[in-house]
Amino acid sequence: MAGRNDQAEYVRIARELRARIMAGEYPPGSQLPTLPELASTNGVSETTIRQALAMLRSEGLIETRARAGTLVRARPPVHRLQADRYRNRGARRPATPYTRDQGIGWSEYRLDKRFEQVEADDDLAELFEGESGERLLARHFVFHDNDVPTQMSTSYVRWSDVADTPVADPVNEPWPGGTRAQLATLGIRVVRVTEALTGGMPTPDEAETLRLGAGVPVLRIVRRHIATGGRVVEVARPIVRRADTTVVEYVVDLDDDA
Repeated sequence: MAGRNDQAEYVRIARELRARIMAGEYPPGSQLPTLPELASTNGVSETTIRQALAMLRSEGLIETRARAGTLVRARPPVHRLQADRYRNRGARRPATPYTRDQGIGWSEYRLDKRFEQVEADDDLAELFEGESGERLLARHFVFHDNDVPTQMSTSYVRWSDVADTPVADPVNEPWPGGTRAQLATLGIRVVRVTEALTGGMPTPDEAETLRLGAGVPVLRIVRRHIATGGRVVEVARPIVRRADTTVVEYVVDLDDDA
């Protein structure tokens, strides 16, 4: 019985602290009361307080620093991935789907990149609707919004499409207009983009690259650019963003008489 009561207490305390953080009573960067203070205020042991704080830490709401105590983590702004972000909107200024998603200008955008030739494994071959072993160009990207890493991806294009072209040279990245504009310079007209979304916890590499706190989930998107005739010309597997600040919007148009 005592164990169940202790559990109920730390869950209750975590819930109350969470509510106060979300309400702004403890703003980002502020310090929570010490363990003895929280224990005294709530009439519980420090062990129970540690359990409550562990819950909040696993949710990415707080962090503990040496000599600084327990601090409320800063939460980045929410960004919406709109359904039409791949459309050509006739913008006069350089832009990509990423800069539109983030709502930033070209000068605020930085891209880390690494290119390599690879062979398609079975999963990539299925996504490309091609053959295993096909030569691909793998383009590894980390996207920065004002020097804050917010997205990472590996984008694959067919080597037969891009060999000895500016698209295969990382010096030309970032490319205004993104992948669709790149392929257009090669005479490839993209007519469809598909995306499949899943969520989960980050890998160690993802957590380090995107500077995620413990317990922050990620959203993984597998994207395909499809050209005229149904030919798959690009696969991004995966595009990774933190899930707690990403909203994916869809628009479904229905017939009036449906």
